Amino acid sequence: MILIIDFGSQVTQLIARRLREAGFYSEIMPSTSDVNKYLVKNPKGIILSGGPNSVTQIDTPRAPYEIWNSVPVLGICYGQQTLCEQLGGKVETGINREFGRAKLDVIADCPLFYNLPKGTDFDVWMSHGDHVSELPDGFKVVACSAGAPFAAIADHKRRYYGVQFHPEVAQTNGGTQILKNFAELICNCEKGWSMVTYKYQAIQKIKEQVGKSGQVICGLSGGVDSSVTAVLLHEAIGERLTCVFVDHGLLRKGEAEEVIKLFGNHLNIKLIHKDASNFFLSKLKGISNPEQKRKIIGASFIDVFTEEAHKIEGAEYLAQGTLYPDVIESISISGGKHVTIKSHHNVGGLPEHMRLKLVEPLRMLFKDEVRLLGKELGLPEVLVNRHPFPGPGLAIRIPGSISSEKINILRDADAIYLEEIRKAGLYDEIWQAFAVLLPVKTVGVMGDQRTYEYVCGLRAVTSTDGMTADIFPFTTEFLAHVSTRIVNEVSGINRVVYDYTSKPPGTIEWE
Repeated sequence: MILIIDFGSQVTQLIARRLREAGFYSEIMPSTSDVNKYLVKNPKGIILSGGPNSVTQIDTPRAPYEIWNSVPVLGICYGQQTLCEQLGGKVETGINREFGRAKLDVIADCPLFYNLPKGTDFDVWMSHGDHVSELPDGFKVVACSAGAPFAAIADHKRRYYGVQFHPEVAQTNGGTQILKNFAELICNCEKGWSMVTYKYQAIQKIKEQVGKSGQVICGLSGGVDSSVTAVLLHEAIGERLTCVFVDHGLLRKGEAEEVIKLFGNHLNIKLIHKDASNFFLSKLKGISNPEQKRKIIGASFIDVFTEEAHKIEGAEYLAQGTLYPDVIESISISGGKHVTIKSHHNVGGLPEHMRLKLVEPLRMLFKDEVRLLGKELGLPEVLVNRHPFPGPGLAIRIPGSISSEKINILRDADAIYLEEIRKAGLYDEIWQAFAVLLPVKTVGVMGDQRTYEYVCGLRAVTSTDGMTADIFPFTTEFLAHVSTRIVNEVSGINRVVYDYTSKPPGTIEWE
């Protein structure tokens, strides 16, 4: 495997993703963790990620000393800077800043750039304020850019390499090839990562964790993540799995019925349906802060689960469909100055009173990898390809306070929007599409009468992993048609707008 040491970059997990796409297994460890726990796994190479800190400051993280003189090392952005600083080079904060696309000029032979053009024929993505100003002994420059004279460096003898740009992001042409070259040509890794492999490894890990008699409860929402988790667990432990479907009243139109039909009937998995919509709505009454909403829903979810767990004899474990993007957005994996973008209700462990141990077989997977695993497990295409849906449901698609009236309005508008997307044959081209009910009313006119009703926002993005996203370019005619349908068919909405914001700077969800 390739070990990735995370210094707090928002895109560290993309390094792992690119390597896995190329067939090389990788694991991520926070820079604050004990590296020896990972070195015993005998990684073939180590990658130092980017991060928000500066090596010019004393209290910022560094690479563990145990990694030097062991295996090949590749430093990316902050990783390159700490590599140079720790090996005797110098890093400065100065005018040579670069943010965004830059032209890379490859000026010397280097295995990192095998099968990539020399010269300035491809773009790379830069995001740095500091820069390497003096190389350590043994290093030479292999590529440069306008703002980074040491854009790529190499010490071929010790097999240490550094790049100032980010090969893991889609904006860097040839970025995946660079990471593949590091794994294959420099670290001598063999390809062996696939969803077939992961499936059998995950089943084995579940069996080892749960044992031969442990009973597991799985929180089922009907989305891709929890569904794949449930089927994976069922393959591992069979009848010792009980799925609990908590209907918090914040699902999409017809979704509760679909869950019951698929899991209770078609897949023949033990299913308990708990309608707790009134309980959740009462807890959310008068709450408008998005973080409070998420935490209330998470806590309420646990309360309901605790109650149901007591009814299941011998229940010891709770399975969740937590994904790696949930983790990275919720916590500081580096332990440093890493900003929490938003909390996720299924990240951070369980309260002691719940007395259940967590099983999270998807915790290190990306959404597209979960879809591949779902197909490997035989789940129907209509479920595997379903757009992501947040755990808190429609609660975070209603900025401001929540009421049953607002939920019903949004649910109807969202159903129309998705119906038209499917009719147009666009559903599978879009990563995620949904409607938002805005906390503002506007004046309209319908049938010569004045109206004063809500504004509906429409959102649709393309993405591969949910960490970055671009807006989907609907035609004007399509948006006009959807707007007309929503205004005509949904009482309570008299205006529709489309969100043209990419991620970043926005997030995909509004809250």
